[in-house]
Amino acid sequence: MKKLTALRRELHTLAELSHHEARTSNRIRDWLKATSPDELIEQLGGHGVAAIYRGRQDGPRVLLRCDLDALPIPETIDIPHASLTPGVAHKCGHDGHMTIACGLAEKLSQHRPDSGTVILLFQPAEETGEGASLVLEDSKFESLQPDLVFALHNLPGFPLKQIVVREGTFAAASVGWTAHLTGATSHAAEPQAGRSPTLALSNLLSSLSAIPQQYTALQDHAKVTVIHARLGEQAFGTSPGEAVIMATIRAYSDATLRRLTARCTELAQKTAAVYDLQCGVGTSQEFPATVNHPDAVRIIQHAAAQSGLVTATPDSPFAWSEDFGCFTARYKGAMFGIGAGEQHPPLHHPDYEFPDELIEPGIEIFRQIIRQSTQNKLRNSK
Repeated sequence: MKKLTALRRELHTLAELSHHEARTSNRIRDWLKATSPDELIEQLGGHGVAAIYRGRQDGPRVLLRCDLDALPIPETIDIPHASLTPGVAHKCGHDGHMTIACGLAEKLSQHRPDSGTVILLFQPAEETGEGASLVLEDSKFESLQPDLVFALHNLPGFPLKQIVVREGTFAAASVGWTAHLTGATSHAAEPQAGRSPTLALSNLLSSLSAIPQQYTALQDHAKVTVIHARLGEQAFGTSPGEAVIMATIRAYSDATLRRLTARCTELAQKTAAVYDLQCGVGTSQEFPATVNHPDAVRIIQHAAAQSGLVTATPDSPFAWSEDFGCFTARYKGAMFGIGAGEQHPPLHHPDYEFPDELIEPGIEIFRQIIRQSTQNKLRNSK
């Protein structure tokens, strides 16, 4: 375990933002080469890497995904392996997720599965919601076509090493929504000579968050959170002519998310028209809901029992989003959580750091998942 702990801390120092994971990817590639995979695919969907380990007999293809990228959050805790990238740090635990997969690669180098194929995918750009789609659209992925897909995420707030999984929606869908309001600037002494978006912006600030209340049913858990707004420039002599408002739209289903996004856009356009403004709307960082297949959930639950780990089933999906939903929308699979400690700092918090105690149980449950999955004779049934 000392070797893997050292790797996790080395990866922590290499923290890189989405689409810029070159050093991290190179380090992972070097580690994987030493495990003698049957095939190694590089530059997958960007800086992604996939290692393929084939069993002695044909069988299901099982893909296990981890994530390469870090967050634009400065390292503020005093640790000897602090991030060497200014303003960027692994505050979501992707360094730990990669380390678990690297430890699993070592196990596979020593003992291939009796049947089937294991694909270890180190995916880029998870934090922006773009990496999974880029991997799936890459022509190099076409030859892989897994039958089952799995991923884990560490979960602060849950008992250390507890496995958290549920059927159906595991993590919410979300999208970043932006509206640009454009009128005309004028002298501050003559606001009537221009077209200011001030009142339109004010109306949107107060009404966007009410969209879920008006347009979703009680069971359609959803939320619109305004995260940024800007009006004009800091110039006392100028009446503003443009404004921007940004919101995160979040729901437990893709259909509800699409409906809310359309409603937000309609509201912005109608509000702009009232004040004779132009309105441009765009979306970014789109995350589909991560929906777990019941067969894959049963495999995880059985694997946890075989690993001596306690399993918990949350009553509702998690409100955060994960682009692993792109995989579960196409293939049978599931994401599960592993508890990082009830008092552990939350994900994306400056004080967060991945607990090294999760490396060993993470490897073991994945080993059991491989064992259960390669015995599964169902192929690509959704």
